[in-house]
Amino acid sequence: MIRHAEYTRARLRQTADRLLALVYPETLGADEILVSGPVDRISWEEAQALSYREAQLGEHFGPLWSTWWLRIEATVPEAWRGRRVDLLFVSHSEAQLWVEGRALQGLNTGGAGERPDARLLDEAVGGERLSLQVELACNGMFGRQQGPYLSLPKPTLDRCELALYDPDAWSLSHDFETLRALEADGAADLDPSFAGELRSELERFANEWRPEERETWEPARAILRHLLGRRNGSRTHELVAMGHAHIDTAWLWPLAETYRKTVRTFSSQTRYMDEYPEYRFACSQAQQYAWIQERNPELWQRVRAAVERGQLVPVGGSWVEPDCNLVSGESLLRQFLHGQRWFERELGVRCREFWSPDAFGYPGQLPQLMRESGLTRFLTQKLSWNKFVKPEHHTFVWQGLDGSEVLGHFPPGDTYSSEATVPELRSSARKYKDHDSSATSLLLFGHGDGGGGPTRTMLETLRRTCDLQGVPRTSQRSSEEFFDALEAEPGERPVVLGELYFEYHRGVYTSQARTKRGNRRGEAALHDAEFLAALVGEEIPRAELDRLWKLLLLNQFHDILPGSSIRLVHEEAERDLAAVESGANAICARVLGEPGSVAVNTIGFARREVAEVPGAGLALVETPPYGFGGAIEPRDEVTLEGLVLENGHLRATLHEDGTLVSLIEEESGREALASPGNRLELYDDEPVAFDAWDIDPAHLQTRRDAEPATSYRVVSETPLRAEIEFTRSLGAGSTLTQIVRLDAESRRLELHTTVDWRERHTLLKVCFPLAVRSPNATYETAFGYAERPTHYSTSFDQARYEVPGHRFADLSEHGFGVALLTDSKYGYSCFGNELRISLLRSPTSPDPEADQGAHMFAYAVAPHAGSWREAGIVAEAARFNAPLRWTRESVVPTQSCSFASVDDPNVVLDTIKPAEDSDAVVLRLYEAHGGRGTARVRLGFPFSEALLANALEEEREPLEVVGDEIVLPYRPHQVATVLVR
Repeated sequence: MIRHAEYTRARLRQTADRLLALVYPETLGADEILVSGPVDRISWEEAQALSYREAQLGEHFGPLWSTWWLRIEATVPEAWRGRRVDLLFVSHSEAQLWVEGRALQGLNTGGAGERPDARLLDEAVGGERLSLQVELACNGMFGRQQGPYLSLPKPTLDRCELALYDPDAWSLSHDFETLRALEADGAADLDPSFAGELRSELERFANEWRPEERETWEPARAILRHLLGRRNGSRTHELVAMGHAHIDTAWLWPLAETYRKTVRTFSSQTRYMDEYPEYRFACSQAQQYAWIQERNPELWQRVRAAVERGQLVPVGGSWVEPDCNLVSGESLLRQFLHGQRWFERELGVRCREFWSPDAFGYPGQLPQLMRESGLTRFLTQKLSWNKFVKPEHHTFVWQGLDGSEVLGHFPPGDTYSSEATVPELRSSARKYKDHDSSATSLLLFGHGDGGGGPTRTMLETLRRTCDLQGVPRTSQRSSEEFFDALEAEPGERPVVLGELYFEYHRGVYTSQARTKRGNRRGEAALHDAEFLAALVGEEIPRAELDRLWKLLLLNQFHDILPGSSIRLVHEEAERDLAAVESGANAICARVLGEPGSVAVNTIGFARREVAEVPGAGLALVETPPYGFGGAIEPRDEVTLEGLVLENGHLRATLHEDGTLVSLIEEESGREALASPGNRLELYDDEPVAFDAWDIDPAHLQTRRDAEPATSYRVVSETPLRAEIEFTRSLGAGSTLTQIVRLDAESRRLELHTTVDWRERHTLLKVCFPLAVRSPNATYETAFGYAERPTHYSTSFDQARYEVPGHRFADLSEHGFGVALLTDSKYGYSCFGNELRISLLRSPTSPDPEADQGAHMFAYAVAPHAGSWREAGIVAEAARFNAPLRWTRESVVPTQSCSFASVDDPNVVLDTIKPAEDSDAVVLRLYEAHGGRGTARVRLGFPFSEALLANALEEEREPLEVVGDEIVLPYRPHQVATVLVR
């Protein structure tokens, strides 16, 4: 006998193919196929009123994003009586099968997520006539079918047949393929005795099994049954396999298509649950469940029933899977507030894990925000893509800035869309980095990103590998059961402290600037609307606030706000975010009435600044925190001599080319700049992959100064405000106009910028070389800050050449520093003493027109004596981002009164809002500097008690009240929620 492994394995693959081909031994074409379209995304009910014509096999459909409806009539042959009958449908697109108005199952073909078959009859009568409908979407799993990097077939009706299903062939096929895959993958590391038995017995099967001789099937099956009975030893890795369909709420397709993806996914998976009772399927994002509930009541009942059975597992506790770097701390809490409340109200489930497999990094305050929202477990995967330093652990304790801890897990398979193949199961155990402290890990299986979820083939493989020798001991369990098993393991966990920085996709801090500006403005407008609604306390527009918040949260999804979606998505996002801002402003206007001379301060910091009083021009205005104020006499004035602007705090010298030559902080007498600042720079921005996502390190080698300003003029020269406007060309075809502004008494020099941006694959930054030396720069993050290196000493440091931040970045040494403030930018970098803001990008994929056109933004430079903490930079950044609002004297009780204030500069009163379920007022505070102490919160309205609560507004313990003050002890970096009755 000649034994040759290569020949044997090729023969085994051939046998597996022959077995699979027998699953459908007979097929029959449809009696009639009619089609109607193209139409928009319409409901099944609307599709019944369409006019239909005859369709032909081979017919092409389009254009992109259109929909065609097919009516299929077919007769089951009498000879198929008592047998199962399936539909085989191939359209090279996404599609949905409907039967009598019921969304039966998704049908996806022509790329990733193949699902061409659907079960129609479990036991045919024979001779029955079937009436089916298919909703054919002219897009693939990942949107466009054709393009520079795509060559998938156009949507084409290639197959539409009834098929007789052979359960014996199906079962035998998966028995054989599971073992064949194990033998092929385990050649190097399986026990030699078992490996030899596998190969020889599988070859014996190929010798003895005859497709056409059914009497050979059962003896052949016995060979496989014997092999499948081989078990692991007493100690082996435990792998929890959980079905999953990561459905990007928008990405390479618009929001409207995502709803249809949820229908395809949920209809398919709830059907599989009937067939596989052991199956557990996890899906996150309350928004997607809400769409099903609102638009497809029949499918929603199936979803609810599956949740009650424990087979469909809602996870995550958030409204969508948001970006976590760019959204405010309050927005993160609202993601959890709305997600947790919805899941609990509609499905009776409170999630315990934050489910975020695909976001682009996580701030250091997130563990605390999770625990405040009832979440003590954390799942992600994306950090396995790190380019410089891979995460050292798959299971660990993640500790936040304040010391809050959650149990974290990265699935070692490095994917949230495994196909549950034998090689993937084995690889997952092999790659696990924590075998010394843990014997359990998670595998997420099912087609994802574009949704779809697991297939029957995946579930069949898992049935056969639950304890098969050479494969991890695998079981299907829920997220809660998996994390319970992790927590039950003895021993200490490694602890990871602070920010989980993603060493990849750094361009998402800057791409699609208009979307990011809309987010910042929407957050601010809703902040103001809630404060003013709470101030009035009567007829609070709860439904409208809820709607606007959910619209904002939807657009914070991790492929919308980061700027990594197609043009259509960002057009809709800009529209939606503008609607959030205008809707919130309308609420403010209803409270405040016609604008007048009374200034309304909607933030927790006192203000003394120049502002435009409606109908009266510029004035110096003073207001208390969360209060009302008006015009006062200024203590100094601003002067303009040539290109020198000066007030009592700053002396700024400009050059004709638009750079800032000198900036002196008058209190200390210190020069802030080491060389000219406000230096606009252009970089080649051509990442080797992931165009909209990435800024590659190679861009650092391509820096060049932008063209100097071609003209300047004085815009205003008054005792309260001096402004000089500079105009310049930029790059190959862009223009930039910038107004440099200094106000009386201001501690910041502002630069208000308008750009007509026409570049391609170009990055625009502004650089400030500072007369400051420090190994770390500080960047504001959600309810906190991150200190990051200003050098490239280690791989860890080099990876942070571009970093996210919110409203400010600061470089300080002992006694002095300089902060840069932004009104809508999130990308920063600092090397040595050069602090930069990333202003604009111009990628061309997936949006060929990304960031083209008009942009408006502002940034400011604020030198300061002392550290950023002592200088109140958090307050300065808040003021820069929150223009005063205005009302008339008749609206307010007294012109100078405060609704709420805090006596401790470490503590920020960030948010005042109406409680969700009562007439209480909610105060959200956070410790901003890393300090400890006791603050007093003074309220300007009568109240009976104050209680600490969690972020879901559930009461904890009462706080001490002294007169009109709440006594609030705090620890470093604490986020506190206070309910005031």
